[in-house]
Amino acid sequence: MAEAIPPGTRDVLPEEMREIRAIQAALLSSFAEGGYQEVRTPTIEYAEVVERAEVGDAGAYRFLDDRGDLLALRNDMTVPIARLVSSRLAGEDGPWRLCYFANSFRPAAPKRAELREFGQAGIELFGLGGLEGISEVLRVLYGSLDSVGLDRAVVGLGDAGLWSGVLEDLGVSPPVGAQTSDYLRRGDLVGLEAVLHTDGDLAREEVDVAMSVVRMRGGIEVIEEARSLTGEACAGPLDRIESALGRALETGGGRTVTVDLGMARELGYYTGEILEIYEPAVGRVVGAGGRYDGLMKGFGLDVPAAGFSLYTERIHEARLEAGIDG
Repeated sequence: MAEAIPPGTRDVLPEEMREIRAIQAALLSSFAEGGYQEVRTPTIEYAEVVERAEVGDAGAYRFLDDRGDLLALRNDMTVPIARLVSSRLAGEDGPWRLCYFANSFRPAAPKRAELREFGQAGIELFGLGGLEGISEVLRVLYGSLDSVGLDRAVVGLGDAGLWSGVLEDLGVSPPVGAQTSDYLRRGDLVGLEAVLHTDGDLAREEVDVAMSVVRMRGGIEVIEEARSLTGEACAGPLDRIESALGRALETGGGRTVTVDLGMARELGYYTGEILEIYEPAVGRVVGAGGRYDGLMKGFGLDVPAAGFSLYTERIHEARLEAGIDG
């Protein structure tokens, strides 16, 4: 009888392992071409590192070691590399351009076929702010997708501050705002609308405005429509999305770019432009990233930061579905 493995984990057989290594080699070459150097961090971190970085809904596996210290399995790579930069590289001149290949761990719902241990490959850019930093991240992202044959992948653009701006314009209280943000991160628009109706102290017309904004998808016209419905608090996020869209189209070589005003990341450290990468071959998000300028402050180093992460298993699945060999 075959021994079972925990739900949300998987074995990797030789042929698949060879294919995954080929993906990693192609990505490493692309990262290096962009000026990024590979680093590695421990699989386990002190739990306070994860907590200081305000990792929102993603969760983490925590445990006590033999000395009674509370540790955690890393649940993404951005936080450990932020710690590495602040503690090991802070004496050097930035910007710091780093890349990685690693497995991360998060509690997941097995019924949704989510992995609790999953591979990541990505870059972190510390010390280069504003549109210049996002533009560089997009250039490396495009090169990385091309290197693994995913030239049909769609890049979605949003902003981590847009929903809070919508709520501020409508005068929604912070506790209700936090609750609705949880629903938005989970993609539960029905629950989000119900909370606004029952707890948001808003007129029906105001709820309709908020929901119409988060359902907006498209091009530059979406940004203009959102401007007509929102106020001052949304101006900054919409301006950032518009600027990022311009650069994404300029450097994308004809790649499809979509504005998604309902985009929200499950990790709580994002502060500005955010992005997701969708692959039509699998109909799923195969990567994500954006800007997280406030993250480094928690580690005592006030520098801007941005990057992206690609999910190795989903990249592999997309290549198989697209008929890409090796």
